[in-house]
Amino acid sequence: MFPRFHLNAIFSVTLILFSIIDILGALPLIIQIRQKTGHIHARRATFVAGGIMIAFLFLGEELLHLFGVDVGSFALAGALIIFLMGLEMTLDRHIFGNASQSADSPAGSAVQSVVPLAFPIIAGAGTMTTLLSLRATYQVQDILVGIVANLFIVWVVLKSAPWLERQIGRAGSDILRKVFGIILIAISIKLVKTYFAFNSL
Repeated sequence: MFPRFHLNAIFSVTLILFSIIDILGALPLIIQIRQKTGHIHARRATFVAGGIMIAFLFLGEELLHLFGVDVGSFALAGALIIFLMGLEMTLDRHIFGNASQSADSPAGSAVQSVVPLAFPIIAGAGTMTTLLSLRATYQVQDILVGIVANLFIVWVVLKSAPWLERQIGRAGSDILRKVFGIILIAISIKLVKTYFAFNSL
């Protein structure tokens, strides 16, 4: 028997994930990665992010328990990565990268399309903890459709990165990168404050 899909639930899940992933807000970082590597592997980043999200939907809590990590600590680690990305964007300093792979090489470009793009920008701690919350409220099949819908939006934005970069211009992308870098730092600090406020109760 085929699973029943609920349009209202799918719409709600899609909107929630879209606001959490915030791929449009990540445009300055996407442009920055493209400027470093010369190319973004849109399909690879989308598939990796989708694989992480779907795996975490089914195995997230068990996987964290296996390593003795609670959801709050996982979110805190994600906040640290977001903080470092914000510093990189604001101060124009290179933090993320693979020492064994040049960013200009195809392999280096592929690595940076996965880290930090697929994780933690697309499938970050916020997205993963949201998926665990959605699992308690919505049917799995509705969540899966919402994930696929958001992955399609992500793929379109990543594929459009060169065109978007041309429209914004170099000066515009520099300004946006610094502004969103500060916003990322603020988001990471808010996540840390929320974590400690929750644990102090």
